[in-house]
Amino acid sequence: MKSKVVIAGGSGFIGQYLVKRFREEGYEVLLISRSASYITWSDTGKIRAALEGAAVLINLAGTSVDCRYTQANKQAILESRVASTEQLQRVVDQCIRPPKLWINSSTATIYRHATDRAMDEYSGEIGTGFSVHVARAWEQAFFKTPTPRTRKVALRMAIVLGIGGGVMQPYSNLVRFGLGGVQGNGQQVFSWIHIEDVYRVVRFMMEHSSLEGIYNTAAPYPVLNKQWMQALRARIKPLVYFSSPEWLLKLGATLIGTETELVLKSRWVVPQKLLEAGFTFQYPTVEEALDDIFFI
Repeated sequence: MKSKVVIAGGSGFIGQYLVKRFREEGYEVLLISRSASYITWSDTGKIRAALEGAAVLINLAGTSVDCRYTQANKQAILESRVASTEQLQRVVDQCIRPPKLWINSSTATIYRHATDRAMDEYSGEIGTGFSVHVARAWEQAFFKTPTPRTRKVALRMAIVLGIGGGVMQPYSNLVRFGLGGVQGNGQQVFSWIHIEDVYRVVRFMMEHSSLEGIYNTAAPYPVLNKQWMQALRARIKPLVYFSSPEWLLKLGATLIGTETELVLKSRWVVPQKLLEAGFTFQYPTVEEALDDIFFI
Protein backbone atom coordinates (compact mmCIF):
# COMPACT_ATOMS: atom_id res chain seq x y z
CA MET A 1 0.00 0.00 0.00
CA LYS A 2 1.25 3.49 -0.88
CA SER A 3 2.08 5.87 1.97
CA LYS A 4 -0.61 8.50 2.42
CA VAL A 5 -0.06 12.25 2.44
CA VAL A 6 -2.87 14.63 3.45
CA ILE A 7 -2.61 18.29 2.45
CA ALA A 8 -5.04 20.80 3.95
CA GLY A 9 -5.39 23.97 1.93
CA GLY A 10 -3.78 22.13 -0.96
CA SER A 11 -5.47 23.89 -3.87
CA GLY A 12 -3.08 26.86 -3.93
CA PHE A 13 0.33 27.42 -5.51
CA ILE A 14 2.41 25.62 -2.87
CA GLY A 15 -0.17 22.90 -2.28
CA GLN A 16 -0.49 21.98 -5.93
CA TYR A 17 3.27 21.75 -6.31
CA LEU A 18 3.49 19.42 -3.31
CA VAL A 19 0.66 17.30 -4.72
CA LYS A 20 2.51 16.95 -8.02
CA ARG A 21 5.84 16.06 -6.41
CA PHE A 22 4.42 13.58 -3.92
CA ARG A 23 2.43 11.81 -6.63
CA GLU A 24 5.53 11.63 -8.81
CA GLU A 25 7.17 9.73 -5.95
CA GLY A 26 4.28 7.30 -5.67
CA TYR A 27 2.44 8.65 -2.64
CA GLU A 28 -1.32 8.63 -2.28
CA VAL A 29 -2.26 12.30 -1.85
CA LEU A 30 -5.56 13.50 -0.37
CA LEU A 31 -6.60 17.14 -0.22
CA ILE A 32 -8.76 19.06 2.24
CA SER A 33 -10.15 22.25 0.73
CA ARG A 34 -13.13 24.57 0.51
CA SER A 35 -13.65 23.24 -3.02
CA ALA A 36 -16.24 20.49 -3.46
CA SER A 37 -13.73 18.73 -5.74
CA TYR A 38 -11.81 17.63 -2.64
CA ILE A 39 -12.55 16.63 0.96
CA THR A 40 -14.37 19.64 2.37
CA TRP A 41 -13.77 21.19 5.77
CA SER A 42 -17.37 20.46 6.77
CA ASP A 43 -16.96 16.68 6.31
CA THR A 44 -15.25 15.72 9.55
CA GLY A 45 -15.78 12.03 8.92
CA LYS A 46 -13.88 12.08 5.63
CA ILE A 47 -11.13 14.20 7.17
CA ARG A 48 -10.66 11.64 9.92
CA ALA A 49 -10.65 8.77 7.43
CA ALA A 50 -7.99 10.60 5.43
CA LEU A 51 -5.82 11.21 8.49
CA GLU A 52 -5.96 7.64 9.79
CA GLY A 53 -2.57 6.07 9.17
CA ALA A 54 -1.23 9.02 7.17
CA ALA A 55 2.53 9.44 6.89
CA VAL A 56 2.17 13.20 7.12
CA LEU A 57 -0.46 15.92 7.45
CA ILE A 58 0.56 19.22 5.84
CA ASN A 59 -1.61 22.21 6.72
CA LEU A 60 -1.28 25.18 4.37
CA ALA A 61 -4.80 26.54 4.89
CA GLY A 62 -5.28 30.28 5.17
CA THR A 63 -6.90 33.19 3.36
CA SER A 64 -4.49 35.19 1.17
CA VAL A 65 -2.75 38.15 2.82
CA ASP A 66 -2.58 39.95 -0.54
CA CYS A 67 -5.40 42.35 0.32
CA ARG A 68 -6.14 45.56 2.20
CA TYR A 69 -6.10 45.03 5.94
CA THR A 70 -9.70 46.02 6.56
CA GLN A 71 -11.32 44.72 9.72
CA ALA A 72 -13.23 42.08 7.77
CA ASN A 73 -10.12 40.92 5.90
CA LYS A 74 -8.08 40.84 9.12
CA GLN A 75 -10.68 38.63 10.74
CA ALA A 76 -10.74 36.28 7.74
CA ILE A 77 -6.93 36.03 7.62
CA LEU A 78 -6.68 35.24 11.34
CA GLU A 79 -9.66 32.91 11.67
CA SER A 80 -8.85 30.90 8.54
CA ARG A 81 -5.46 29.96 9.98
CA VAL A 82 -6.38 29.43 13.61
CA ALA A 83 -9.74 27.71 12.99
CA SER A 84 -8.33 25.24 10.45
CA THR A 85 -5.47 24.33 12.78
CA GLU A 86 -7.83 23.86 15.72
CA GLN A 87 -10.20 21.74 13.64
CA LEU A 88 -7.38 19.48 12.48
CA GLN A 89 -6.22 19.14 16.09
CA ARG A 90 -9.68 17.91 17.12
CA VAL A 91 -9.69 15.32 14.36
CA VAL A 92 -6.11 14.18 15.02
CA ASP A 93 -7.10 13.66 18.66
CA GLN A 94 -9.90 11.31 17.50
CA CYS A 95 -7.71 9.17 15.26
CA ILE A 96 -6.86 5.61 16.23
CA ARG A 97 -3.74 5.80 14.05
CA PRO A 98 -2.97 9.52 13.87
CA PRO A 99 -0.50 10.93 11.32
CA LYS A 100 3.13 10.27 12.20
CA LEU A 101 4.03 13.85 11.38
CA TRP A 102 2.04 17.08 11.25
CA ILE A 103 3.64 20.00 9.42
CA ASN A 104 1.88 23.32 9.86
CA SER A 105 2.69 26.32 7.75
CA SER A 106 3.75 29.51 9.52
CA THR A 107 5.44 32.64 8.26
CA ALA A 108 8.86 34.26 8.46
CA THR A 109 7.12 37.62 8.82
CA ILE A 110 6.74 36.77 12.52
CA TYR A 111 10.17 38.37 13.04
CA ARG A 112 10.67 42.12 13.36
CA HIS A 113 11.69 44.43 10.53
CA ALA A 114 15.43 43.70 10.49
CA THR A 115 18.20 45.58 8.72
CA ASP A 116 20.85 45.16 11.43
CA ARG A 117 21.16 41.38 11.74
CA ALA A 118 19.68 38.07 10.64
CA MET A 119 16.83 36.43 12.53
CA ASP A 120 17.29 32.74 13.34
CA GLU A 121 15.17 30.41 15.46
CA TYR A 122 17.29 30.97 18.59
CA SER A 123 17.83 34.72 18.79
CA GLY A 124 15.31 36.07 16.28
CA GLU A 125 13.14 38.82 17.78
CA ILE A 126 9.39 38.60 17.31
CA GLY A 127 7.94 41.73 15.74
CA THR A 128 4.75 43.72 16.26
CA GLY A 129 1.68 44.52 14.21
CA PHE A 130 -1.17 42.60 12.64
CA SER A 131 0.84 40.08 10.59
CA VAL A 132 2.93 39.15 13.62
CA HIS A 133 -0.22 38.79 15.73
CA VAL A 134 -1.61 36.35 13.16
CA ALA A 135 1.61 34.34 13.06
CA ARG A 136 1.80 34.06 16.85
CA ALA A 137 -1.84 33.02 17.15
CA TRP A 138 -1.34 30.46 14.37
CA GLU A 139 1.65 28.84 16.07
CA GLN A 140 -0.02 28.96 19.47
CA ALA A 141 -3.05 27.11 18.09
CA PHE A 142 -0.72 24.50 16.59
CA PHE A 143 1.47 23.80 19.62
CA LYS A 144 -0.97 24.29 22.52
CA THR A 145 -2.23 20.68 22.53
CA PRO A 146 0.38 17.92 22.96
CA THR A 147 0.23 15.03 20.48
CA PRO A 148 2.42 12.22 21.85
CA ARG A 149 1.90 10.03 18.77
CA THR A 150 2.23 12.82 16.21
CA ARG A 151 5.43 14.83 15.77
CA LYS A 152 4.79 18.52 15.09
CA VAL A 153 6.84 20.87 12.92
CA ALA A 154 6.00 24.51 12.12
CA LEU A 155 7.66 25.93 9.02
CA ARG A 156 8.21 29.69 9.16
CA MET A 157 8.20 30.16 5.41
CA ALA A 158 9.86 32.99 3.57
CA ILE A 159 8.54 34.20 0.19
CA VAL A 160 8.23 31.18 -2.09
CA LEU A 161 9.59 31.40 -5.64
CA GLY A 162 8.46 29.12 -8.43
CA ILE A 163 6.97 28.89 -11.90
CA GLY A 164 3.31 29.75 -12.35
CA GLY A 165 2.39 31.27 -9.02
CA GLY A 166 3.36 33.11 -5.87
CA VAL A 167 5.20 36.41 -6.26
CA MET A 168 6.94 35.68 -9.55
CA GLN A 169 4.15 36.95 -11.79
CA PRO A 170 3.59 40.33 -10.08
CA TYR A 171 7.32 40.99 -9.74
CA SER A 172 7.97 39.96 -13.34
CA ASN A 173 5.15 42.23 -14.52
CA LEU A 174 6.66 45.17 -12.63
CA VAL A 175 9.93 44.66 -14.49
CA ARG A 176 8.30 44.18 -17.88
CA PHE A 177 6.18 47.32 -17.49
CA GLY A 178 9.11 49.55 -16.57
CA LEU A 179 8.93 49.47 -12.76
CA GLY A 180 11.88 47.16 -12.27
CA GLY A 181 13.90 49.50 -10.08
CA VAL A 182 13.99 49.29 -6.30
CA GLN A 183 10.95 49.47 -4.03
CA GLY A 184 11.34 52.08 -1.31
CA ASN A 185 15.04 52.59 -0.57
CA GLY A 186 15.94 49.10 -1.81
CA GLN A 187 17.75 48.25 1.43
CA GLN A 188 15.07 45.98 2.87
CA VAL A 189 16.13 42.32 3.00
CA PHE A 190 14.28 39.86 0.78
CA SER A 191 14.22 36.36 2.28
CA TRP A 192 12.98 33.70 -0.11
CA ILE A 193 12.96 29.98 -0.90
CA HIS A 194 12.51 28.02 -4.12
CA ILE A 195 9.36 25.90 -4.12
CA GLU A 196 11.32 22.72 -4.83
CA ASP A 197 13.28 23.32 -1.65
CA VAL A 198 9.99 23.68 0.24
CA TYR A 199 9.10 20.19 -0.95
CA ARG A 200 12.57 18.93 -0.06
CA VAL A 201 12.27 20.41 3.46
CA VAL A 202 8.98 18.53 3.92
CA ARG A 203 10.60 15.28 2.77
CA PHE A 204 13.58 15.96 5.05
CA MET A 205 11.22 16.32 8.01
CA MET A 206 9.53 13.05 7.10
CA GLU A 207 12.86 11.23 6.95
CA HIS A 208 14.35 12.60 10.19
CA SER A 209 12.14 11.54 13.07
CA SER A 210 14.10 13.48 15.69
CA LEU A 211 13.17 16.88 14.21
CA GLU A 212 10.29 18.83 15.71
CA GLY A 213 9.35 22.37 16.66
CA ILE A 214 9.92 25.57 14.68
CA TYR A 215 12.11 25.80 11.57
CA ASN A 216 12.83 28.84 9.42
CA THR A 217 12.13 27.76 5.86
CA ALA A 218 14.20 30.19 3.84
CA ALA A 219 17.22 29.93 1.56
CA PRO A 220 20.55 30.55 3.35
CA TYR A 221 21.43 33.60 1.23
CA PRO A 222 18.79 36.36 1.40
CA VAL A 223 19.36 39.46 -0.71
CA LEU A 224 18.55 43.15 -0.56
CA ASN A 225 15.54 44.35 -2.52
CA LYS A 226 17.85 46.19 -4.92
CA GLN A 227 19.78 42.95 -5.56
CA TRP A 228 16.56 41.01 -6.08
CA MET A 229 15.27 43.51 -8.63
CA GLN A 230 18.65 43.58 -10.38
CA ALA A 231 18.59 39.79 -10.68
CA LEU A 232 15.10 39.93 -12.21
CA ARG A 233 16.14 42.65 -14.68
CA ALA A 234 19.14 40.58 -15.76
CA ARG A 235 16.76 37.83 -16.90
CA ILE A 236 13.80 39.84 -18.22
CA LYS A 237 15.94 42.58 -19.81
CA PRO A 238 13.50 45.52 -19.84
CA LEU A 239 14.26 48.49 -22.08
CA VAL A 240 13.76 50.94 -19.19
CA TYR A 241 13.19 50.67 -15.48
CA PHE A 242 12.09 53.09 -12.80
CA SER A 243 12.14 52.82 -9.03
CA SER A 244 9.07 53.06 -6.80
CA PRO A 245 9.42 55.42 -3.82
CA GLU A 246 7.49 54.60 -0.68
CA TRP A 247 4.78 57.23 -1.28
CA LEU A 248 4.08 55.78 -4.73
CA LEU A 249 3.94 52.24 -3.36
CA LYS A 250 1.40 53.32 -0.75
CA LEU A 251 -0.76 54.92 -3.41
CA GLY A 252 -0.45 51.92 -5.70
CA ALA A 253 -1.24 49.48 -2.88
CA THR A 254 -4.44 51.36 -2.15
CA LEU A 255 -5.46 51.29 -5.82
CA ILE A 256 -4.86 47.56 -6.32
CA GLY A 257 -6.08 46.48 -2.89
CA THR A 258 -2.97 45.27 -1.08
CA GLU A 259 -0.50 46.39 1.61
CA THR A 260 3.00 47.87 1.24
CA GLU A 261 4.25 45.59 4.04
CA LEU A 262 4.56 42.84 1.46
CA VAL A 263 7.41 44.69 -0.28
CA LEU A 264 8.74 47.17 2.31
CA LYS A 265 9.22 45.00 5.40
CA SER A 266 12.80 43.83 5.78
CA ARG A 267 12.64 40.06 6.34
CA TRP A 268 16.18 38.97 7.16
CA VAL A 269 15.62 35.32 8.01
CA VAL A 270 18.13 32.45 7.99
CA PRO A 271 17.51 28.67 8.29
CA GLN A 272 19.90 27.97 11.17
CA LYS A 273 18.19 24.83 12.47
CA LEU A 274 17.81 23.28 9.01
CA LEU A 275 21.49 23.80 8.29
CA GLU A 276 22.45 22.34 11.68
CA ALA A 277 20.28 19.29 10.93
CA GLY A 278 22.23 18.71 7.71
CA PHE A 279 19.72 19.93 5.14
CA THR A 280 21.26 21.04 1.84
CA PHE A 281 19.45 23.45 -0.47
CA GLN A 282 19.12 22.67 -4.15
CA TYR A 283 18.73 26.40 -4.80
CA PRO A 284 20.78 28.24 -2.15
CA THR A 285 21.21 31.49 -4.13
CA VAL A 286 18.68 33.69 -5.84
CA GLU A 287 20.64 33.43 -9.10
CA GLU A 288 20.27 29.64 -9.12
CA ALA A 289 16.58 29.89 -8.27
CA LEU A 290 15.85 32.40 -11.03
CA ASP A 291 17.91 30.48 -13.57
CA ASP A 292 15.64 27.52 -12.95
CA ILE A 293 12.43 29.58 -13.08
CA PHE A 294 13.44 31.38 -16.27
CA PHE A 295 14.90 28.17 -17.85
CA ILE A 296 18.35 29.66 -18.29
